[in-house]
Amino acid sequence: MPTTITGPKVLAMFGLGFGTVIAVNVALAVNAVHTFPGLEVASSYVASQSFDAERARQERLGWSAGAEIAPDGTLRVTLTDAQGDPVQGAALDLTLGRPTTDAEDRALPLTRDGTGWRAGPLPGPGAWMLQLEATAADGTPWRHRVTLHNGAPS
Repeated sequence: MPTTITGPKVLAMFGLGFGTVIAVNVALAVNAVHTFPGLEVASSYVASQSFDAERARQERLGWSAGAEIAPDGTLRVTLTDAQGDPVQGAALDLTLGRPTTDAEDRALPLTRDGTGWRAGPLPGPGAWMLQLEATAADGTPWRHRVTLHNGAPS
C-alpha cells in the first residue's frame, strides 16, 4: 500500500536533515574550542616587527635540525651547522607536545652523545611536535619545530 507524502512528513525530513548538520557542526565547534592551545604571541603585530630580523640572524647561523625515533622508542635529535658538522657549545632545550593541543606539553631532558642529543622514549604513539630552542655562542637565539610520527605501541 503506497503512502502519501504529507506536509508534516516533509517538515520532519527537513528538520531531521538540518538538525543532523547543525548537531555535527556544534560538536565540531565545541571540540575545536576545547582543544585550542591558545595564542602563540600576545600581539601578532608586535611580533611581526622583529620577525624578519630574527629570522635573518637565525639563517646566518646555517643550522639545521634532525630528529628520529629509534626502534626502542628513544628520541635522537641532531643539530648541524652549514658544513654538516655537529654544532658544538650550544645548549639545546626541547619541548615535546602534540601538534593540536598543549595538554601533553612537557620539557624533555636531553643527554648529549657527542654528535647529537638523546631523550627518553616518547610517551605514546601518534604525532608529536618538538619545539627546539638553542642559543649560539654569540647569543643568537635559534628556534625550530619538528613533527614526528611515532608508530610504537604505548
